[in-house]
Amino acid sequence: MTSMKGNLLGREVVPFVVSFVTLTAVALLIDAILHALNAVWIGRYLGIPGTLLIVGSFAYSLRKRKLISVGRPVDLLRLHERMAWAGSLLVLVHAGIHFNAILAWLAVWAMLLNVGSGLTGKYLLQSSRKRLEQTRQQMEQEGLSADELDERIYWDSFTFDVVKQWRVVHYPITLAFAVLATAHIVAVLVFWSWR
Repeated sequence: MTSMKGNLLGREVVPFVVSFVTLTAVALLIDAILHALNAVWIGRYLGIPGTLLIVGSFAYSLRKRKLISVGRPVDLLRLHERMAWAGSLLVLVHAGIHFNAILAWLAVWAMLLNVGSGLTGKYLLQSSRKRLEQTRQQMEQEGLSADELDERIYWDSFTFDVVKQWRVVHYPITLAFAVLATAHIVAVLVFWSWR
């Protein structure tokens, strides 16, 4: 059995989890600071720039589907990742630890699932494919038989096959998040007194 450091789980899943936990921890820290400074009201308005950053991050998706022709896809992907992370951070601070609106929290959970599935694509899919192929080539060069090769990289192959399905999850979660966030925004505009 390969060590944690040398296998796909240790190289790819752990950084993904660390990134996701970091996003949540930073949001909680900022929310705690706002509470300590008696400036919770700032968080109420962070949802607006957070949402704008998330919406702006969709330029990558529009370019990928050739709905726009501006920008290089690789640059837009990097921008998508950064804007979506920053926007999600602001929305999480906006949500804070206040559990007073079911629709808003459904949107937050959908956003977190969306961020999680997006991070899956970033941290797992591309580098997993590359590293699995490198491992396979290295073991073939060592002269392992097909059966030995399959046995030694079984868990890496299994993990990669599961990870390849991430888009099947990412797209519907993105749609659910968009619908819930839009419903939340409409509800705020209709019912919230802007004092």
